[in-house]
Amino acid sequence: MNPDLSVRLGSLTLKNPIMTASGCFGYGLELIDLLDLNQLGGIVSKSLTLHKRMGTPPHRIFETASGMLNAIGIENIGVEAYLNEKLPHLSRYDIAIVANVMGNTLEEYAATAARFRGVRRINAIEVNISSPNTKKGGMHFGVDPELTYQVIRAVKDATDRPVIAKLSPNVTDIVQIAKRAVDGGADMLSLINTLWSLAIDHWNGKPILGNVTGGLSGPAIKPVALRMVHQVSRALPVPVIGMGGIANLFDVIEFMMAGASAVQIGTANFYDPTVSVRLVRELRDYCSMRKIDRISSLIGALQSS
Repeated sequence: MNPDLSVRLGSLTLKNPIMTASGCFGYGLELIDLLDLNQLGGIVSKSLTLHKRMGTPPHRIFETASGMLNAIGIENIGVEAYLNEKLPHLSRYDIAIVANVMGNTLEEYAATAARFRGVRRINAIEVNISSPNTKKGGMHFGVDPELTYQVIRAVKDATDRPVIAKLSPNVTDIVQIAKRAVDGGADMLSLINTLWSLAIDHWNGKPILGNVTGGLSGPAIKPVALRMVHQVSRALPVPVIGMGGIANLFDVIEFMMAGASAVQIGTANFYDPTVSVRLVRELRDYCSMRKIDRISSLIGALQSS
């Protein structure tokens, strides 16, 4: 049996639902000696800004008892360097490539997204309105329904690529935010980003992260992510990409049953860089064993009533 692992995300088709999450897989080229990128459904770039960013001061990462806390601060090489130095090499691989963009203002978001206009090798633009680790931009847009609408509208008007709004879990009503993102023109939604958190060094009474606060990721946030994917996918007619603590085959299955059309693998890449490729193989074996012809039949299969 050779199950069909392909999934459709609006106008975008992935050969399988396994993608790597922004900020957790470098620019996609750092691990080519360890794994075959061609096996993946797609990769998402680090968040890219109009100009190069140095990020936040150390410490930037801290392992808690229940997940990883980070405050990288959107360190990146800038959109021009990505286009000139990274994308030509990535283009050799048979995968979907998603550019994640971010800015301090509406104009910066739009200008960054506009640099990908006409770049055929970029399959979609993911808009980071959910990072809790910057003083401007990111989550400040994603926790306000009207700012969410405005930034997605600005990016939509600036690009000719499908737009994915990456949502924050640090809100009271995720469905309200998701609706305004779709109103603004989002073709898809990805959720969730990290939970805004704090770690303290009790020996000196200071925060451990240089940024004071950071974003919690890993298995601890999976139940929150599952709930939000379920809520949003039931409420809105656009494809949802799920992420948040996915580390094994059954995590993938659960997110798809909750309503995700595809998933992104994040923190697990840090302790097992080959996890995403392994999950593709395990997903194929699972479908064969369960005699599932098409993986897409699992999307939204949760029996909640």
